[in-house]
Amino acid sequence: MALWKDTTPGTPTQTPVPPAKDTFAPAERPAAAASNVSSLNPSPAAAPRNRERPEMKESVIASDLTIEGKIVGSGHVRLAGRFKGDVQVDGNLTIDTGASLDGQVRAQTVTVSGELKGNIESAKRVELQEGGVITGDVKAGSLTVAAGSRMRGQVEFGWEEDSKAAPRETKGFGTAT
Repeated sequence: MALWKDTTPGTPTQTPVPPAKDTFAPAERPAAAASNVSSLNPSPAAAPRNRERPEMKESVIASDLTIEGKIVGSGHVRLAGRFKGDVQVDGNLTIDTGASLDGQVRAQTVTVSGELKGNIESAKRVELQEGGVITGDVKAGSLTVAAGSRMRGQVEFGWEEDSKAAPRETKGFGTAT
């Protein structure tokens, strides 16, 4: 059965034949084809971007999108556009250059190359890249700050949740008595 009708007189109608998937055995495969296959299917040694949990997928909010709402779930999130709302993921959050997020963040690793207006709570690692801006408080296991980045807020890092010191006495600080 043909998928199209040939209207040329005198030519027989033929069924299209799908191309063979792989006509070369692995040992006979040309070098160019082998390099294309290796780039499409990276080996474990090629180390994916998210080394902590490679089985988790990454969701991307594209640079031409503006979204308002809430993100909750497991997996990695890459923000290249604008998002207004809270983000709580059991994975990594990456805010690319030119992107902005206005809301609270809970994630394993937070990488900021764009702009974040909000607090980061209980992250294992926060990376403030060159050109990145954080306006809010940061509580993380470790903090990396690159030259050329900016931050306005309070920072707590290096403290484990279990061994947290008792809260400090703040009597008379910032209040009228």
